[in-house]
Amino acid sequence: MSPGPALLLLLLLLLLLGVLTPTAARGPPRMADKVVPRQVARLGRTLRLQCPVEGDPPPLTMWTKDGRTIHGGWSRFRVLPQGLKVKEVEREDAGAYVCKATNGFGSLSVNYTLIVMAQPRFTQPSKMRRRVIARPVGSSVRLKCVASGHPRPDITWMKDDQALTRLEAGEPRKKKWTLSLKNLRPEDSGRYTCRVSNRAGAINATYKVDVIQRTRSKPVLTGAHPVNTTVDFGGSTSFQCKVRSDVKPVIQWLKRVEYGAEGRYNSTIDVGGQKFVVLPTGDVWSRPDGSYLNKLLIARARPDDAGMYICLGANTMGYSFRSAFLTVLPDPKPPGPHVAPSPAASSLPWPVVIGIPAGAVFILGTVLLWLCQVRKPCAPALPTHRPPATSRARPGDKDLPAPALGPSPAAGLCEELGPPTAPLHKLYPKLYTDVHTHTHSHTHTHTHSHVDGKTHHQHVHYQC
Repeated sequence: MSPGPALLLLLLLLLLLGVLTPTAARGPPRMADKVVPRQVARLGRTLRLQCPVEGDPPPLTMWTKDGRTIHGGWSRFRVLPQGLKVKEVEREDAGAYVCKATNGFGSLSVNYTLIVMAQPRFTQPSKMRRRVIARPVGSSVRLKCVASGHPRPDITWMKDDQALTRLEAGEPRKKKWTLSLKNLRPEDSGRYTCRVSNRAGAINATYKVDVIQRTRSKPVLTGAHPVNTTVDFGGSTSFQCKVRSDVKPVIQWLKRVEYGAEGRYNSTIDVGGQKFVVLPTGDVWSRPDGSYLNKLLIARARPDDAGMYICLGANTMGYSFRSAFLTVLPDPKPPGPHVAPSPAASSLPWPVVIGIPAGAVFILGTVLLWLCQVRKPCAPALPTHRPPATSRARPGDKDLPAPALGPSPAAGLCEELGPPTAPLHKLYPKLYTDVHTHTHSHTHTHTHSHVDGKTHHQHVHYQC
């Protein structure tokens, strides 16, 4: 039995449907959605970059930044199946990012360029603390609004909410963060505002400037200076004096002369019943706020530098002054008496210093003893010691023979040296000899001679 026409028609229809129905294509990764290549992120915010790719088989993705592979060690970066997440974006995160998708049939790259924008911020807030400024007529003032940001921000200056032209601001490009107002006039008073902005945001700061009319008056010492000061002995210190005046004043430093020390100075002046000496004064500096500054330097302080000092500011309308005291601490090491070191002691060791004089004395004594023994004739030993006659008997003195006694120790000494070349009574007329013999082999001979009514004394010392 053959199939019916209806069955054949059904089989043909199913065949046609099978041929026309598409099947999932296998191939390289492809884009599933459009992306924006240029991305902008705010500093400190969270960023998400998508990687919309698909394929069969499903591709694997890998992210790189400026050619470097992003991995788990990048603490603020996290690779997700849907893309890349960056937390707390920093300025260094700007750059080129690439998502590369790869399967067995090929690869596909998705490129991004990230721009990190930073809102402007003031970088020198310490120089902007003083927002209310008073200046006298003719002085100058500088208003600072130094800021940074990315992209580089622009600054606009306004006075009382009206924009100032570049000619009015008067500052070149390199100093655009500072508004300088010179030779102030009363109409320059007002509120000055700086507005700093870029695509990420804007900030502003306002200063209030008051220009004060000058009045004809005597100088005024402003601030707390000069103040009492203490300095170490030999140290250095300084006093400073700040004077406000309509015209440039004369600033002079004075030191009080203590009682009894007037004679040490050539000239003194009288201030308030006390005597002062005028000290040398350095240059007077003009400050932007209209005041004038001068300093007194005291170098290598000594006790006589201590005392009262006065800063005197004067102009044609009068003068003002203020005093301060200087205390000089005592020298911690007062100098002792100076003793000049001996050249020999400082250059030679003590055994040499002692030995040289001792050796010289020994050699000199030896030479003298040798000369005495060789050259000087020795008198014959006398047997006894006869005291000389009294002065009444001396004119009639005659040579008397000495009694014969035993030999004395001096005789042996003379025997070794030999007899004298002439008789004793011819060499020494009217001679009286005293011989004293000592137990330590020393012989002393005291000779008294009377010649022409004059007495001569001779002392001969023998050492055997």
